Amino acid sequence: MSFVHLHVHTEYSLLDGACRIDRMMDRVKELGQDAIAITDHGVMYGCIDFYKAAKAAGIKPIIGCEVYVTRRRMEDRVHGIDNDPYHLVLLCENRKGYENLCKLVSEAFTHGFYGKPRVDLELLEKYHEGLVATSACLAGGVAQYLLEEDYESAKEYAQKMSAIFGPDRFYLELQDHGIEEQIAVNQGVQRIARETGLPMVVTNDAHYLRKEDAAMQDVLLCIQTGKTVDDTNRMKFQTEEFYLKSEEELRQLFPNCEEAFENTAKIADMCDLEFTFHEYHLPSFPVPEGVTNEEYFRQLCYAGFAERYENPPKEYVDRLEYEIGTISKMGYVNYYLIVWDFIRYAKENGIPVGPGRGSGAASIVAYCMHITEVDPMQYALIFERFLNPERVSMPDFDTDFCQERRPEVIEYVTRKYGADHVAQIATFGTMAARGAIRDVGRALNFTYAETDIVAKLVPTTLHITLKEALEVSPKLKEMYDGDDRVKLLIDTAMSLEGMPRNTSTHAAGVVITADPVDTYVPLSRNDDTIVTQYTMTTIEELGLLKMDVRLVR
Repeated sequence: MSFVHLHVHTEYSLLDGACRIDRMMDRVKELGQDAIAITDHGVMYGCIDFYKAAKAAGIKPIIGCEVYVTRRRMEDRVHGIDNDPYHLVLLCENRKGYENLCKLVSEAFTHGFYGKPRVDLELLEKYHEGLVATSACLAGGVAQYLLEEDYESAKEYAQKMSAIFGPDRFYLELQDHGIEEQIAVNQGVQRIARETGLPMVVTNDAHYLRKEDAAMQDVLLCIQTGKTVDDTNRMKFQTEEFYLKSEEELRQLFPNCEEAFENTAKIADMCDLEFTFHEYHLPSFPVPEGVTNEEYFRQLCYAGFAERYENPPKEYVDRLEYEIGTISKMGYVNYYLIVWDFIRYAKENGIPVGPGRGSGAASIVAYCMHITEVDPMQYALIFERFLNPERVSMPDFDTDFCQERRPEVIEYVTRKYGADHVAQIATFGTMAARGAIRDVGRALNFTYAETDIVAKLVPTTLHITLKEALEVSPKLKEMYDGDDRVKLLIDTAMSLEGMPRNTSTHAAGVVITADPVDTYVPLSRNDDTIVTQYTMTTIEELGLLKMDVRLVR
């Protein structure tokens, strides 16, 4: 294996990283490389999308994160000290490493957040297994001590990290982006390596794919910080060297560091994490003592059947038996029981519940269990539209609850299965066509009126792209072709269009897991709500039980 980039920020380092996952793998192939890592700032939002894109391209994905490590303890929150944590890159060797990284990232948000999601050394010691660590950029602990000209503390910090992760699991990063401070840091890093035997690794802290993308990434930072490109007093990368470089470019910067290049491939070989999709991890529903879940499920079905139908024809009984058998065979008994239980709770407590909609209304079992209020036999609804043995996919009841009292249903589920087994689901706001123009216009210091004129020329068609808008809006195309400033505005907006801009909480999605949620997925916090860092679609792909607990006004 050739050189491997192990320090890379995708678009999921929100409004900072600009390595777009859908284009990244082409760039990796273009460079003749066959593996790459994802190490976004403090989050794992893009890990599954990244993994799937890499696998589809025949590239080895390395799952990681650049975490923030407190200078003291996670509990400490003194401004000027604890809001400036060190950086540390963590890469998953295996499934255990992934689970531990999920724990670390989740704890950083749920218990360590202070300006940023933070972990401390104690937490790293607890969840270090299966992880490879590298010392990160100029904001890393080793680099920070070296910049303070405190060599002994830098060396001690490196040895502390090596003691936590193991001597062959902690690497000192060498970086050169043409920044003066890196000269002194690299000299210190090489001295530490000589004196301690700690291994080094060459990285490039990539934030965009190509050098010419630097200006686009600079605009992204302006959007994040609310500044303009003309503002000299703002967050700005010092050079245009933070891109996915070729091995040859990096070897010119580090001509005598053969082992540090070889170590990139060594780490890539060590990291061998595989995800399995659509293998379900359903929680078990607690049933009364003395009966199995299948027996209890059958009892509920027949009790409800007797309530719903008087003197039913044989075809109704046959349909009920067919559905019970299919549900049991496909392993969804617990799913039905869980949904039945929280709908029962809502109805018993006077919380308005919708009658059921979508394909779930085609199930006679759901009707008998009072999950839905639509008789599928009366309307000749087809069960296989909801659950088809020939096409294995998770069933999905869409359940509507009263807007004001929906939180009570979520609170009930949380009490029943445990707070660490239940979470709401995140969703991402992206830069759509008009929004991208407005964001970029502000960053490029256009007046509001100038930007507004251009933005309003984009048709309001749902999901329209700027490329499509130029094709269907003659006036927009005329301005694009005739005004260099407008062309710059639209070209920059097109380069950012579709990128995630912010996170929020999904209006309906709730996940319930057999083991604690952060065993499977990383968590974060939106205001006071604990949410998964993966979207609804990814949650389903990972085989987790996702409930649609929708609200109606």
